[in-house]
Amino acid sequence: MNTFKTFVVVNPNSANRRTGREWPQISRAIREAIGDFEALLTRAPGEATRITREALKSGFQMVVSVGGDGTHNEVVNGFFNLEGGKPTPVSPEAVLAVVTKGTGGDFRKALKIEKDIEPAIRVLQEGKDRLIDAGMLTLVNHREEKVTRLFINIASFGIGGEVDDRVNRQTKVLGGKISFLRGAVVATLLYKNKHVKISIDGEKKWEGRVYNAAVANGQYFGGGMWVAPGSKLDDGLFDIVVMGDMSFGEILAGGTKIYQGKHLEHPKVQVFRGRVVEAVSEEKVLLDVDGEQPGRLPSVFTILPKSIRIRMPA
Repeated sequence: MNTFKTFVVVNPNSANRRTGREWPQISRAIREAIGDFEALLTRAPGEATRITREALKSGFQMVVSVGGDGTHNEVVNGFFNLEGGKPTPVSPEAVLAVVTKGTGGDFRKALKIEKDIEPAIRVLQEGKDRLIDAGMLTLVNHREEKVTRLFINIASFGIGGEVDDRVNRQTKVLGGKISFLRGAVVATLLYKNKHVKISIDGEKKWEGRVYNAAVANGQYFGGGMWVAPGSKLDDGLFDIVVMGDMSFGEILAGGTKIYQGKHLEHPKVQVFRGRVVEAVSEEKVLLDVDGEQPGRLPSVFTILPKSIRIRMPA
């Protein structure tokens, strides 16, 4: 039985609103596994961050995020204070746990948690706690304000942001992989590669047209695309995967290679590693941050080594 004072943050709209309908059964299963807890269901985007921060300030020792990758991102942001643009932990010993009910499920894959609810709840009960890295980035939001936020899995720019924008505005009733594939096909037909300058740890590494560039803490994004097979959650480094000026024909010819991690063999794909990534463009380049579309470049991505404690399979 879990001995932590536990708070559960639930996004009832995740998984095309199935989470809200199934919450009574999920709640019973969590209670049977770990005992008593308190919970709140979110009512608006961004609310999970405020709920998490208030729960940690109130003395809760573990926060469980029930929802998709976007919900997990909001909860991670609640683990930190961001006054002055410098993140400090709200409660350094607090633990994050995830029960994924959403479109993509990419962070769950990085944690090696199986898809169904039952394995996720077993991790709550039997898992081990481990310190992993998080990412911080600055960006320009939709109100044209420069803001700072955290991410836990992958932030990317280029086609990824365009796909997010399209997927998040359409029904996801067909599930994550099909929704992302459909969004990717339509977005790719309309997308024009953007001219971007990328510096890593203060050194210019790329200038040219980009189809997509991923700044990876985890390995998967876009509903199962294995974009960064070599990335590790706790090595203090990002893997930066730049897909260069690829044509529509080259993307089609690549088929499902990105789902197998074989896209890295393409001559227009380069992989870098580093702690601080700066990306700028004179064009409008949209971001994908843990499956959400919060704004655009210019951005600075900074690794925060071993900054959050997370419950993982034993």
